[in-house]
Amino acid sequence: MTVTSKAIRRRDFISVFGLLVAPAWAADPAPKEITVFAAASLTDVLQEIGKAFREKTGVGVRFSFASSSALAKQVETGAPADAFVSADGEWMDYLANHGSVDLKSRRNVAGNELVLIAPADSDVKLAIAKDFPLVAALGEGRLAVADPASVPAGRYAKAALTSLGVWAQAEPHLAPAESVRAALALVSRGEAPLGIVYRTDARVEPKVKVVGVFPPVSYPPIVYPAALLANGAGAAAAFVEFLASPDAQGIFARYGFTAPPR
Repeated sequence: MTVTSKAIRRRDFISVFGLLVAPAWAADPAPKEITVFAAASLTDVLQEIGKAFREKTGVGVRFSFASSSALAKQVETGAPADAFVSADGEWMDYLANHGSVDLKSRRNVAGNELVLIAPADSDVKLAIAKDFPLVAALGEGRLAVADPASVPAGRYAKAALTSLGVWAQAEPHLAPAESVRAALALVSRGEAPLGIVYRTDARVEPKVKVVGVFPPVSYPPIVYPAALLANGAGAAAAFVEFLASPDAQGIFARYGFTAPPR
C-alpha cells in the first residue's frame, strides 16, 4: 500500500469517527427562534417587544395569541412552546401544579385596568358606581365580555360587576366571547352596544371608545405573569427575563400597561 493511500484511509477513518462521536459531546446550537404562548390582550405590545429582543439577542420570537385558558390547556396536552405569558395568576398556577412551569423563572411583568367600552359613535354615558344602570344602557343589546367561566378578562369583569351589585341583572344579557380581543371585536363591529375589556385593548381599536372605568377596588389586581415552560429552550428564559427589563417595561408603559403588581 502506498503512503498516499494510507493517508487517505487514515483521513476517512478520522472523518467517520468524528461523525460517530460528535453528537455525544457537542453542545446543541442555540435556537434561532422560540415559541411563546401569550394572552390575546398582549398581541400588539409583545410583537414590539419580540422585535426588540431579536435585535438584542439575534433570537426571533414566534407568538401564539389566544385566551390564557385555551393556551394553558394546549400546553397541558403537549403543544410545543417555550414560554407562557398569562393574563392572570390562576392559569399560570394551573400549569405549575401540573409540573409544566419552571417555577424559578416565573415573574410578574405587567398590570392593566378594566374599562367599559362602546362603539366610537355611541352616545351612551355611564358613571360606573354601585348599582349603576348597566342593563338599561344596553337596551335590546348584549354586553360583550370574555367568557367569565374561564377567560381572565371575563373573570375580572364578573368580579367587578358582582362587587358593584349588577352581576345578577347583567348575566342574562351577556355575549360571552372566547377572548378579550373577541369581545373587543363585537363592540368595534357594532354587534354589541357595550363591552368590558382591558384599557390597553380599547387604546388599540379606533372604532371603540371608553365610556367608563371600573374602580380598581371592584376587582382583583390584573397581573400578567410570565415563565419558562418545563421543556422550553434556554433562550426563552432570557426572553422572560427581558420582559422585566427597563427596555421592555418602557414598551409596556407606552402601550398603556401598568407596572406589575408586587
